[in-house]
Amino acid sequence: MTTIDAGPTTGRTLIYRHSLPVRLSHWVNVLCLTVLLFSGLQIFNAHPALYWGQYGADNDPSFISMEATEDGGRAKGLTHVGPFTFDTTGFLGLSDVDGEATPRGFPNWLTLPSYQDLASGRRWHFFFAWLFVFNGLVYLAYGLIRRDLTPAGNELTLSHLGHEVVNHARLRFPKGPEARHYNTLQKLTYLVVIFLLLPLMIATGLTMSPGFNAVAPWLLDVFGGRQSARTLHFLTAFSLVAFVAVHIAMVVLSGVFNNLRSMITGYYAIEQGDER
Repeated sequence: MTTIDAGPTTGRTLIYRHSLPVRLSHWVNVLCLTVLLFSGLQIFNAHPALYWGQYGADNDPSFISMEATEDGGRAKGLTHVGPFTFDTTGFLGLSDVDGEATPRGFPNWLTLPSYQDLASGRRWHFFFAWLFVFNGLVYLAYGLIRRDLTPAGNELTLSHLGHEVVNHARLRFPKGPEARHYNTLQKLTYLVVIFLLLPLMIATGLTMSPGFNAVAPWLLDVFGGRQSARTLHFLTAFSLVAFVAVHIAMVVLSGVFNNLRSMITGYYAIEQGDER
């Protein structure tokens, strides 16, 4: 790993933390996930309800749904989650489109395209889904070859993991030599995303495709039907959104400028006093 002494006046050491393939794959992932989220919400809006099992028609019972209703001459948006109903007027179920209250699952500023067009949403979604898969395979292969994502044996002890959990809870981030590499919680989280969430996302997405059902009809049995796969796909997507939200929060809390520089130029600054 390259190390550059930034000089006594700055009191910092710059290390080359992220290689070019890692940086490129990271920003391609950012683009893909953004388009996949917004186009996925466009697709969801075509039928804003989730089911489990062999259901999916308009009158079938759903466990999550969004709708617009009339209440005393006033239109309002409702979101149903199991037995609970929430008034989400202006955001979910009913939102403003060109100055007019319009029935929509998610608002137009959260969908791609912004207007309701299922075919366009699918085209955006499918193209960037495959780009995301191929880019992810490149990142995974590179990370495993360089062992960036593989925890060492001593990092998997309960005492070490407990120490890292406590430090993260107290917002104490790695310093000095420890900051040169991913910590254990980062490695384990990335591995869960790569080997659990993403394969589940891909498999449930393929299960919703009638064309792929002809090739692998057994997937319908694995996930309990196309609607169950759709529900798992949706929940997995929002698990990834939660992962990204936590990731961004950690980037901000641990030094947004330093982290962004390392993911753009590759260089990450360590205070010389921490380099022990």
